[in-house]
Amino acid sequence: MTALGYMDELARGTAHWLRPMLAGNAPDNPALLPYWLGAWAMQLAPSWVSADFAARVPFICLLGLGLVATWHASYYLARTPQAQPVAFAFGGEALPHDYARAMGDAGLLAFIACLGLAQLSHETTPELAQLSFTALLFYALAALPYRKAMPSVGLVVGLFGLALSGAPVLATLLGLGGAAIHALDRSDNDTTNRRAWLQATAIALLCAVVAGSALALDLLRWKISVPHALWIDWNRYAQLLVWFTWPAWPLALWTVWRWRHQLLSRPLSRHLALPVWCVLLCLFATLTTGASDRTLLLSLPAMSVLAAFALPTLKRQVAALIDWFTLLFFSGCGLTIWVVWIAMQTGFPSKPAANVERLAPGFEASFSSLAFVLAVAATFAWAWLVQWRVGRHRAVIWKSLVLPAGGAALCWLLLMSLWMPLLNYAQSYGALVKRTLSQLDKPGCIETYRLGQGQVAAFQFYGKLTLRPVTKVPTCPWLLAEPAPDMSVPSAINLGQWEQAALIAHPVSRSETVLLLKRKK
Repeated sequence: MTALGYMDELARGTAHWLRPMLAGNAPDNPALLPYWLGAWAMQLAPSWVSADFAARVPFICLLGLGLVATWHASYYLARTPQAQPVAFAFGGEALPHDYARAMGDAGLLAFIACLGLAQLSHETTPELAQLSFTALLFYALAALPYRKAMPSVGLVVGLFGLALSGAPVLATLLGLGGAAIHALDRSDNDTTNRRAWLQATAIALLCAVVAGSALALDLLRWKISVPHALWIDWNRYAQLLVWFTWPAWPLALWTVWRWRHQLLSRPLSRHLALPVWCVLLCLFATLTTGASDRTLLLSLPAMSVLAAFALPTLKRQVAALIDWFTLLFFSGCGLTIWVVWIAMQTGFPSKPAANVERLAPGFEASFSSLAFVLAVAATFAWAWLVQWRVGRHRAVIWKSLVLPAGGAALCWLLLMSLWMPLLNYAQSYGALVKRTLSQLDKPGCIETYRLGQGQVAAFQFYGKLTLRPVTKVPTCPWLLAEPAPDMSVPSAINLGQWEQAALIAHPVSRSETVLLLKRKK
């Protein structure tokens, strides 16, 4: 909602393109390109397309770019000589291109299966843009020994896109580390080695230009904070790493262990060194920045590629364990989603229905035939996928990642179809804005005091209200304020000028409650 607010102000021309503002406040994330993309989409969209939907279109394309880039990064890293499978004594091993395509499929499936990808990859936020440009940069570094034009374009777009999306330091470090790995990737051909050094030098110079551009645009901000040496903090980081990157992280660790002798060998094992560098850098950034989950998101493309390289050495018992765990986990999640939806529609079973009423008071369920058909189709597709996995068929190297990726897609689709009205009611500001508008007889302009950026964006975008910061001498007839912890009027507000008109609560989140005050005559 906050990102949409900045896009809306740019689209309406009420903010400078190089200084996005929301009611006079700069964004916490020093990004430009994601807000530009959303604003351009809103301006170019036809009148019959809602502005908030139009703003999602560029981010749908960015997610697709991240998926495609991850597949190609896996493909080109699998083509390196050190990554090829051992040749059989009498032949019959996979051809290099076929093996690389299979590993590309495996890397993409591992990426889709990561639990942390589900929510953040569907947001219209700078973090999704960072993910896509990180994957694009990762692809460019992986494909550089085999292609010239597309990796060069990928390097330029990936580095500048990542910097303009709010991560210039990460872009610079990823590029410099990738350049060093590319330069150290030696071969028996002196011409190839000289070309690699020249390309690495060009990448380093490009990183310097990116850093200078970010500095000129005031995108470089100090975000480093040393993590506290407390058990509760490290335990939180560990839990986040375990569930957020599942199931890629155990497979990635297995890859590093099984290929450990090649990690620092000569010649350099590019298919290991490059993703390990990306993952370690993102993990370090996760520990030293505030938004740990959103920073950890950027490690998923490289971690998924590492997970793919575990499959050729994965034991049958381990693969069976992954299959059974995935089958039980996602089938249970899907069943839970269906049971709660039936309870919302019919009131039976009574306990889930009561829980929904308690957690989302005032919510009225509605039936959508389109959502129901999509959910049924997804459920049957999951059943078919399970049957295919346990059946007798030609062995494929990525078979152990089919159920994790399919299960993640199943649960997300069920949530976005069957549970969408409930989630929209509980997560959006729509009900809060509607309740506020019902209290205003003549809205006019409204002053604000300590409202969250999401609230400001919602009142401006959905309520079509004109918001201004509170002043010593009131200029607007109304004031919206964040209440004190006891839900009273904050002491900073002059009660000689304002009187409380209403306490407007969000239907689900108590922290989103706002105070509506009216100016005294």
